[in-house]
This record gives sequence, C-alpha cells and structure tokens, in this order.
Amino acid sequence: MTITQHSKQQRRQWLRRGAAAVALAAVLGGIAAPAAMAAPAARATAPAAARGDLVSVIPLDTLDRDRVVAELGTLGIDPATVRYGVRAYRLTYATVDPQGRPTTATGLFVLPRGGPHRLDLVSDTHGTVATRDDAPSGGAGSNRLTPYLHASAGRAVAAPDYLGLGGGPGSHPYMDTRSSVTASVDMLKAARTAADRLGRPVSRDVYATGFSQGGQVAMALGRELSRGRDGLRLRALAPMAGPHDLLGSEFPGLTDGRVDPRVGVFYLSYFLTAQNRLHPLYKDPAEVFRAPYAQAVEGLFDGSHRPQDIVAALPATPQELLTPQWTENIRGPRGALLEAIRANDGVCDWKPAVPVRLYAAGGDTDVPIANSRACAADLARHGVRAKVVDQGPDADHTATAVRSAPQVVRWFDSIR
Repeated sequence: MTITQHSKQQRRQWLRRGAAAVALAAVLGGIAAPAAMAAPAARATAPAAARGDLVSVIPLDTLDRDRVVAELGTLGIDPATVRYGVRAYRLTYATVDPQGRPTTATGLFVLPRGGPHRLDLVSDTHGTVATRDDAPSGGAGSNRLTPYLHASAGRAVAAPDYLGLGGGPGSHPYMDTRSSVTASVDMLKAARTAADRLGRPVSRDVYATGFSQGGQVAMALGRELSRGRDGLRLRALAPMAGPHDLLGSEFPGLTDGRVDPRVGVFYLSYFLTAQNRLHPLYKDPAEVFRAPYAQAVEGLFDGSHRPQDIVAALPATPQELLTPQWTENIRGPRGALLEAIRANDGVCDWKPAVPVRLYAAGGDTDVPIANSRACAADLARHGVRAKVVDQGPDADHTATAVRSAPQVVRWFDSIR
C-alpha cells in the first residue's frame, strides 16, 4: 500500500499514544451547512417521538469520485471499488437512552452520486472514540472514510455516532452493547426516511459491518435485525477486529501481554468510568484508580478531551493506573465488574441465517485475534461456519481496518 509519509507518522504517533481505535478519523472534515430538511419543530422536541423518527438532515460533504480516491489514499485504503462520488449528511433522530428514556442521537448518512435509484443499505459502526467530534457526523477529524468507501461502491450507508457522541446529549455509555444497538437500529430507520426525502430510496436489506467497538456492535446489531421486528432484513455480516469475547479474550489480554499496556490503560479507564454510571462498580474513584489519577480520570472522558491528551494524563500500564485490589479484579473479574462484562458479552452466541465473515489480524495488540476466533467458535456451536480473515502478523489494529474494509466491500458485492 502507498501511504504518505505524513500519514505513516500520524499512525505511529497514534499507536504509541494508545488511542489506536480512532486512527481512521484523521482525514475528512465536515462542512457545516444550514439544515436541508427538518421535522416539524413540535415533533423534534416532543417526548413522545417514536424511535427512529427523523428530526433533521444537515448536508456535510459532497465529493466527486477522484476526491474520494484521494482521501482514501491518504491512509492507503485500496480505492479499487470506488465507482462514484458521495454526498454526506448528518441525521438527528429520536432514540432511547440506556434506561429506555426518550433522547436523540446523530449519525452520518452517505449516498453515492450515481448508481441504481433504489439502494441497499450498509450499517457501518465505528470504533472507540472519546471525543464528540471524532464520531462519524462530527467536525474535522471525523470517522468518515469507511462510510465513504462503502457509499462510493453504490450503497447507502448509515453510520451512527452512538449515544452521547456527535451531536447527541449526555455522556457516551462506552461499550454498553444494548444502547449501541438501539441507537444503530434507530439510525437505520431514520436513514430510510432521509433516503426517501432525498429521492434515493433504500431497500430493506442491511449489510452490517463495523470496526473495533463497532465490530462488536455489528455482531449484536445483526442479532437484533435477525429477529425481524424493525422492517429491516439482515443480508450479510462482516465485523472487523471486534472485541467479541470480553471475558475470555479481551480482559485476559489486558493482563497477559496480548494487549498493549498503554492501549489497555485507555480502554480500561474509559470502560470502568462509563460502566460505573450503568452498573455501579465503585462509589469513589479512589477505590479503583491510584492517586493522582483517581482525581482526574472521570473528567477525562467527558467528550471534550482529545485522545492524545487523555493518554498523556494517564500512566503507561494498568498496574500503575489501578489499585492492587482492582488489578486483581481485572485479572479475575468478579462481583459487579463481572456482571458488567457479562451484560455486554456473548454477541456471537446466536445463529445467523446470512453469510458471516470475521476480519482480524494476528498482529493486533488492541483487540487480539482471539476475540474473532472465539466468535467463530461460538457461531460454529450453532452450526454456522464463519471464516476468520487474518490480515497477518504485520497488521496492527489500524492496518486491520485499512486492509479489511475494501475486502468487505468486495465481499458485499459478491452477495446477491
């Protein structure tokens, strides 16, 4: 792959700082524009709005084919499947929070500038981001490249920001699988409405993919769509480098060396502070985090801090971050922590009726490939054969996405 020297340096710096799951977020910025369409004002604020109701559509980007190719090239993403330019929009829509209360969320909706009038729909769920504007519909540095890649191949793309990111209110409930799925399903519903209004209707078929945290969300979303309750039909499932096996692979990797320690510090801090709001793990941060980090760690994940600043404010290893008691609790989860992990685990324990491929890499030290292999084993117990596509020992977490995303596009093309 040809990657500019600047991009190589950015990636190396990013991985050293430990916030690798957002490495695809460094290229495209949004151009804010007046709202193109909006639901009536009373409906936008009414607490009785139905899940998936579209509140507003704001144009962001318009790129021709050559510009899409150029932007993908800055990270070395193979542009061979690019057929069209793209138009991107920010959608605001009604959904529910982790407690089931009405709220709103935002997401990126992308259409090809060409192709068939009626489009199939891709759900592309993003990896870990801690800064609001790093979500797909955010500003400069937003996570738009893989949605643009899929749209440029001739499909509509719905890329939810999740709760509390982009323009959504509140805090992001990081790794809360249930609310990530509800936000993703409701984004798909809103995308169908937006597609109709924009004159490019979409079919019921959904091709689901996602990277890192979004890979895990994609598996859980596939399970939800397979139940046939939302007027949508799962067509294929292709998660990339997802932490599908928290209890058996990802958490053990935090203590046995398979997960880079600085990356582990970032993930653990984010997970523990976010989950504490949903599954109370501690009353005082000092129970979990050593001084001086206990006084600062919760504030670092308020959606306004850049990942590099978060990493700079935290230690280099989980042992330096956590109290001795919680170091052991991570090594062998128990009590409330075990309950929180189990509540968000098991996303592969079902029987898909559609083709499934799992993309991962032996060289990934953010989300070890054991996660995908465990997922394939879970699916096999249900009689489903899912190929694990290994991008090799030289592929880190970012390279896994760079290599896998074009392969996913080609695989979706092969499924009719």
